[in-house]
Amino acid sequence: MGDEQVIKLLEEIRDLQKLHVENYKDAIKNQQLAIEMQKKASRWQRIGLLVLIIIVFAGMATAILPSLFGR
Repeated sequence: MGDEQVIKLLEEIRDLQKLHVENYKDAIKNQQLAIEMQKKASRWQRIGLLVLIIIVFAGMATAILPSLFGR
């Protein structure tokens, strides 16, 4: 194998390694973004559950309280 062929092969290996590192960094960024989105979704779910609980208790109160006061 000639020197130029070895140099070309080494350059191709280097380029592939750079591409692999860039892809790995992109994957890490995507994972971090997915985790942040999951955290936000979880927060919204907790807020929604709290609102639902408040609505249920308010409905129960409007159904029970008038009967307690004889109306």
